Amino acid sequence: MVNTARPTRHTRRLFFALWPTQAARKALVGLQGRLNPAGRPTPGENLHSTLAFLGSVDTERQVCVERAAGRVIAPPFELRLDRVGCFPRAGIIWSGVSGAPPALHTLVERLNRELAACGFEPDKRPFTAHVTLARKAEEPLKNAPHPPVAWWVDEFCLAESETLSRGARYRIRKRWPLRFP
Repeated sequence: MVNTARPTRHTRRLFFALWPTQAARKALVGLQGRLNPAGRPTPGENLHSTLAFLGSVDTERQVCVERAAGRVIAPPFELRLDRVGCFPRAGIIWSGVSGAPPALHTLVERLNRELAACGFEPDKRPFTAHVTLARKAEEPLKNAPHPPVAWWVDEFCLAESETLSRGARYRIRKRWPLRFP
């Protein structure tokens, strides 16, 4: 989803995401410490895996987005982050999956299909399941060993990004359960 407009008084900067459990979040913060990336580590409370970035969304369109999300039916799954890598051009160090579970692809595909009814086009880049560990960073050590971080994903969230003087703060606006058809 691509909408680069800045939020105004009547809009919110929104995205859909998977929110790690407390145990997974703690493990990811530990991984940040072991990698010690030069750059700006993502605050622990902001760690998440983005499913679709919507950008600046007005209230009327947010209602459409929430209804669309409510129509998504996808099964729960385990997300297992077992790789560390870097998007060098963006300066992002991430933890990601070697092989995404089929249910994750189902969730993203169905969410994008429903969001199209609200006028959002899917991102042109292929979906890459990951959690951003640091920004404005340099590439981590090659093959840095780390235990996998996994959690059972049984819901997805609509979150808001608020820009504050000390950086971004993400707030969950709404949650939807994953369920079998």
